[in-house]
Amino acid sequence: MTIDSEIIKSTEEKMKKATANFKKDLATLRAGRANPALLEKIMVDYHGTPIPINQLGSITSPEPRLLLIQPWDVHAIGAIEKAIQKSDLGINPTNDGRVIRLVFPELTEERRKELVKTVHKKAEEIKVIIRNLRRDANDLIKSKEKAKEISEDESKRMQENIQKITDNQIKEIDNIVKAKEKEIMEV
Repeated sequence: MTIDSEIIKSTEEKMKKATANFKKDLATLRAGRANPALLEKIMVDYHGTPIPINQLGSITSPEPRLLLIQPWDVHAIGAIEKAIQKSDLGINPTNDGRVIRLVFPELTEERRKELVKTVHKKAEEIKVIIRNLRRDANDLIKSKEKAKEISEDESKRMQENIQKITDNQIKEIDNIVKAKEKEIMEV
């Protein structure tokens, strides 16, 4: 593999990884319906060890605004409940001794608009990361040109490729944002 394709491939991988992380991050943002991904970041103090909530039981969504957590160890119910209350979900769990229920209230119009703003803010942050990756790649290409490792034409061609990759990732981010916005504003 040549130096130039190495730079382009590496930059593209980093950009795609950043976009994938953005998409995963948005999955934890609450839209109109209950989604098990909302609980992914919650850690439960289980016998003195922080463990992700999804490793302590099964999480299902039998209804659009309800999550059921069925712990594999019924003794973990208290710890799971405490972790949910400490989290930023803003939901009070209820349990019947076997399962924990999380009932998500209907989102208000104001809250939906706040969530959309949050999505746009996160999108801008990820776009800045993508543009920084582009700048870093272009700086590397220019330094190779200056050191006479590649020609001026190769440098221009590589920078154009980096720009195309950047444009594609920005377009992908915009599509993700549109889809999430539609999901949030859906009543």
